[in-house]
Amino acid sequence: MLSALILLPLLGAALIGFWPAEITGKRSRDIALVFAGVMFVWTIILAIQFHPQEIGQQFAESLPWIDALGLNYNLGIDGLSLPLLLLQGLLTCIAIYSTDQSLQRPRFYYCLILLLSAGVTGAFLAQDLLLFFLFYELELIPLYLLIAIWGGEKRGYAATKFLIYTAVSGVLILASFLGMVWLSGSANFGLETLHTQSLPLATQLLLLGGILVGFGIKIPLVPFHTWLPDAHVEASTPISVLLAGVLLKLGTYGLLRFGMNLLPTAWSYLAPWLATWAVVSVLYGASCAIAQKDMKKMVAYSSIGHMGFILLAAASATPLSVLGAVMQMVSHGLISALLFLLVGVIYKKAGSRNLDVVRGLMNPERGMPVIATLMVLGVMASAGIPGMVGFISEFIIFRGSFPVFPVQTLLCMIGTGLTAVYFLILVNSAFFGRLSAQVINLPRLYWSDRIPSIILAVLIVIFGILPTWLSRWTEPTTTAMVNTQDVVATVSLTRN
Repeated sequence: MLSALILLPLLGAALIGFWPAEITGKRSRDIALVFAGVMFVWTIILAIQFHPQEIGQQFAESLPWIDALGLNYNLGIDGLSLPLLLLQGLLTCIAIYSTDQSLQRPRFYYCLILLLSAGVTGAFLAQDLLLFFLFYELELIPLYLLIAIWGGEKRGYAATKFLIYTAVSGVLILASFLGMVWLSGSANFGLETLHTQSLPLATQLLLLGGILVGFGIKIPLVPFHTWLPDAHVEASTPISVLLAGVLLKLGTYGLLRFGMNLLPTAWSYLAPWLATWAVVSVLYGASCAIAQKDMKKMVAYSSIGHMGFILLAAASATPLSVLGAVMQMVSHGLISALLFLLVGVIYKKAGSRNLDVVRGLMNPERGMPVIATLMVLGVMASAGIPGMVGFISEFIIFRGSFPVFPVQTLLCMIGTGLTAVYFLILVNSAFFGRLSAQVINLPRLYWSDRIPSIILAVLIVIFGILPTWLSRWTEPTTTAMVNTQDVVATVSLTRN
């Protein structure tokens, strides 16, 4: 059942790429959307059959693959990966639907998006360290090409920078994975066979260092963040949706699954430093966002700040904070996707993202009142206004982290206030006042431009009002992870 989630996008990519007859751009888009939609529906079916109270991996698949390397094809799904799989399926459909049908080389474009989807899905499902790494690297080349071919004027620079940073990330992660297996004496790379919890503290710290820097680049955390604003600015809108909504979550997922879960003693030892690192990322990201004039770059820097909340929650490692971390992954995925979609619509119709150029778009007659309303809702959700999913996820993080790191939590809460500041600047500059001369004759806005944003806005409100619809899948798994970590860390620190 889980292999189908990987095979469906691969089959779609093969069909679009190798079909002998000529396929138009619209037909390529329709085929890609069908395969992505079937994949998303299949994920929903798995979610319906999923039993939240079962802590272990469900729908598990295991096949021997390369015995000489200790590599097995092990897949599974639990409360940590299921919400991210649903998010990935939804945003892939939205990205394909939102793609401009006039783009060049559409067959290659949609093949790459489906390959990207297969790689991300496989990474979330993999229960083998080496298998995870293979899927983690699989998404690198499609995303590089999607930025380098269909990006903006400086797409070559942004794509190359992304490639270099992510390649370094992969090397560090692979080195840590190999160290975990060899130093623990495991026969293979399966997560269930690893005994890393019994390693000495010094060894765990060395391995965790590679994990932290490797996934810290992917998240990204300061000072490894510089590739992200460039990639977002040069990438097309659908690719920015996938990059912020899904791909950054591979980093936070990796920290929880392979850092906190496999190296609990070192994680507990470094937790105060990780919480401080989170504060630096939150405040730096928010401060940089305030200084931006490009709306897309402002949203990109906001992602750096909001990813810091997840690191704070993981460092605190309480049942409530880790639950909040997973909810923040989903929350940020929905909100950032909404904001990038709206900025993309504004850029497409107004021809600019500069706050000094774009003004008065709230005008009911000649502006974009629906887009403006959705943008206000999106920035309210990002700033943590009650009734939105952003509020409930950040509240759970702060409530779970405050007993462990009160000072760092309070400083991160300042970051939430700064979020309101820079998004208030964006809304006030772009949507209120008189229409600027440069955008006074806007092209007609169709409902097809609004539908993806409306879907995301509805989900943001629903999960904000009914957060248990989201937390019910995750809470038993995250609670079990934290309880196991506490026991192992306490015993190991006592021995050391």
